[in-house]
Amino acid sequence: MTPNMTHAKRFTLMLSGDDSLEHEVDRPIRSTPQNGLPHERFLLGEKVPTAPVLLVGQASLRVNPAEMIACLQPVHLHATRDHLVLMSQNQVDLSDAESGRLLKAALPFIEEDFQGPVLFQNAYYWFIAAGPFASLASHSIDQAHGRNIDWWMPRDTHEDGVARAWRKLQNEIQMLWHIDPVNEIREQRGAPMINSLWISGIGKLNDVNVPDALKQAKNIYGEHPLLTGLSKLLNISHQKVLPASGDSHLINGFGWFNQPESIWPVLKQALLSKNLDEVTIIDFPRGKTRERTLTTKQLQKKSWAFWRKAEELNWKELTKP
Repeated sequence: MTPNMTHAKRFTLMLSGDDSLEHEVDRPIRSTPQNGLPHERFLLGEKVPTAPVLLVGQASLRVNPAEMIACLQPVHLHATRDHLVLMSQNQVDLSDAESGRLLKAALPFIEEDFQGPVLFQNAYYWFIAAGPFASLASHSIDQAHGRNIDWWMPRDTHEDGVARAWRKLQNEIQMLWHIDPVNEIREQRGAPMINSLWISGIGKLNDVNVPDALKQAKNIYGEHPLLTGLSKLLNISHQKVLPASGDSHLINGFGWFNQPESIWPVLKQALLSKNLDEVTIIDFPRGKTRERTLTTKQLQKKSWAFWRKAEELNWKELTKP
C-alpha cells in the first residue's frame, strides 16, 4: 500500500540534468540552445533567472524584484584546433585577489556599457543590473562548459544588435586581460589564463517560479549556490551537508548534490530504519522531468525466484533512464 501522501515522512532528492541535444522523433532539431539546463528550469521556471537568485544567496543587499540582473564571470576559453571551449569554474582556481584585480582593470568598460555600477563581486561571480543587455539570451557556465562556445554565445531576442554590443565589450576585455599582470603570474605557475568574460542568468526575481517540491520543504540541502539564494527567498533552512540517517531534519527535506550517489546510503538507511517512509527522486532523462517515489519495498529487485533472498537495487539501477 502506498503511504499516505499527506503525512508521509518524505525526502526529495533532485538530480542534475543534461541537455537533450540529439534529434528525437517527437521534436525537431533546435536551431538555438534551450534556455537553461533541465534542473535549472525545474527550480526557477522557464525564464531561468539564475543571476538574481545567485545574487540573493551571496550578498546581503536588497535586490529589486523587478530589476533585470546579469551575472558576469571571469573565465578561461581553451583553444582547440578549430574552435574555443569554455572551461568550468572548478578547473580555473581563481583567487579573490586575482578576481578583484581583473575586475578593477575591466570596471570602466563594464560600467560604461552596462550604464551602472557592479552590485556585488566575489572570486567567481560579479553581478550588475543588465541595463542595455537585458534582452540577451544567455546560458550558464554549467550548461556551456566543455563545448564549442559558438553554439552557446549570447544571442539577440527581440532587439537587434545587443549580442554584437556584448561581443565588442567581451573583445575589449579579452585584449585588456591578455597583458594584465594577473595572467602573467598565472601563466608562470601553470594556471589557465583568465582570457574572457562570460554573461549569463539574465532575469529578475519576479520571474522565479519555484516548484511545489521546494516550496513545501522544511530544510534544503546541497552545495550549489542557487540553493543558498532559493533558501533565502523561501525562508527555508539551508545546509550544504546532509544530516545522519536518523536525524528528524531529513523529513520533508529537499536535496541536490554534485555526487548524489555518495549520499544515497544515508537516505537508504533512513528508509530501512523507518525514519523516512519514502524518498522521491526527481531526474531529467532526455531533458524531461521524471518523478519517482521509492519505499522500502521498492528498493528490492523483483524476481520470479521467490525462494531467493531479495536483493537491493543499487544506485545505478535506481537512476537508469
